[in-house]
Amino acid sequence: MFTLEDGVRAVRFARDIIDHHVQGKTIPQPTLPENFNDHQGAFVTLHTYPQHDLRGCIGIPTPIMPLKQALVEAAKSTTHDPRFPTLQPDELEGVIVEVSILSKPMLIKVNKPQELPKHIVIGRDGLIVEQGMFKGLLLPQVPIEQRWNKEEFLSHTCMKAGLTPDAWFDRFTKVYKFSGQVFKEIKPHGDIEENKLDGSSC
Repeated sequence: MFTLEDGVRAVRFARDIIDHHVQGKTIPQPTLPENFNDHQGAFVTLHTYPQHDLRGCIGIPTPIMPLKQALVEAAKSTTHDPRFPTLQPDELEGVIVEVSILSKPMLIKVNKPQELPKHIVIGRDGLIVEQGMFKGLLLPQVPIEQRWNKEEFLSHTCMKAGLTPDAWFDRFTKVYKFSGQVFKEIKPHGDIEENKLDGSSC
């Protein structure tokens, strides 16, 4: 578990990377706590302010590198999310930065695909769907924001992978779950809070 103080550091670090990268400046190298050297998955998300529309979301889903490096890669990449135009310097005061620090994904093992929803908790779990070369991920906060139930969450993760909505019924489809802590700016360059995810039973 990461403390709020850790989360504040992570978001401010990601914000500094974004600001410097977009302005063509040298990426800062601050001194961070030792736990930022632990291998950890992480995503950086940008939302417009105050509309809160998605402006970019890129990350490293598995713990293949130190958290500090994952934040650097994710923060730079989210400014070039291919779904959106490249983030411009005049947009920096109009976006808020959100950091999701992820646990290691775990394969959900079931006897039949219909059992998958029983192993998912909305508000706690993010999902990864994988079938051959197709792979898609949705963060734990997404089904809350979209008000999806478990089946809808599975279907939308399949679509994120480029598969049909019912692909999770296919025995060749692998579904992984992971948890995450989410920290975000309240306003651009403003205070930072932890976004407590409500583990509902929907």
